[in-house]
Amino acid sequence: MKLGLSVKNYPLEADSSPFRAFIRALRVHFVPPSFLPAILCGIIPWSRDGVFDPLFFLRAVTGVTINHFGLNMIDDVFDYRQSVDLAGEGAKNPYAGGSGVLTSGLLTDRQLYYAALLCFAITALTGFYIAAAKGWPVLAIGLFGLFCSIYYTAPPIRLGYRGLGELALLVNFGPVIGMGSYFVQAGRFDREPFFISLVLGLMMWSMIIINEIPDYEDDRRAGKLNLVARFGRDAGAVLYVGGLAAAYITLAGSVISGLVPVYSALGFLSIPWAWRSVGILRRNLHEKVTLAPANLCMIKVHFITGTGLIAGYILNYFVR
Repeated sequence: MKLGLSVKNYPLEADSSPFRAFIRALRVHFVPPSFLPAILCGIIPWSRDGVFDPLFFLRAVTGVTINHFGLNMIDDVFDYRQSVDLAGEGAKNPYAGGSGVLTSGLLTDRQLYYAALLCFAITALTGFYIAAAKGWPVLAIGLFGLFCSIYYTAPPIRLGYRGLGELALLVNFGPVIGMGSYFVQAGRFDREPFFISLVLGLMMWSMIIINEIPDYEDDRRAGKLNLVARFGRDAGAVLYVGGLAAAYITLAGSVISGLVPVYSALGFLSIPWAWRSVGILRRNLHEKVTLAPANLCMIKVHFITGTGLIAGYILNYFVR
């Protein structure tokens, strides 16, 4: 299975129809960080005790995926309005910045804004439906995640502009989604889904950090003071490697302590891609375009880790 997009970004002119432009605006290659922790933690009760509600599992996974579509589009809208993303910037890193549909005039910010609101409305309705059947904690978790998604770039809060976006994404694309999905199946909270989803949350942190590095100048110019824009590329490289290291250490500690099944060690299969991404980052830290393979490697790292962990829990069910 091919993960992510090619380093040579496909031309925007190919997206001449509104439908294809909307598909591009979804930035599907960045969406696995939503559904992977939802799938992973949703199958833990099944793997451990054979408890599984397939319909509510599907609803939970669908809800967080649609929410991520909304996040990607609303992020495009407000970065465009804030002049973070500009037209005519020449060669771009396809894994950094926005989708390009607004700067290229393929869609208007108004069209994308209402599409994002539609995604958030569907997410909210899905959350209310699940909460009515499974309990109010689902609603509390869902509303917190929805709030962070909308106000990642939306005024007046703008988490991503204040150096809080990276932490918000770590928490939401790790324990928030993971614990919510687990609660839908098990009806309770536990340490296991928290720590195993934290692995993916930490990797989401690293994915965001490395995507911010090519945008360093643009973000600073527009006042989008995320952690890389505040502290520089060198600090960003440290934060990136630190996130990866923390993720693998968390996974190792969880396996060694017996908190998660030993088969969860399949998540370590992503280490070669992580190692490659760090090497590319070290050599191309100040290069926007040639850093792209490192961004792609990070997408693969998250995907391989997530699917490895899921495979480990499936294996645990049949072995036990």
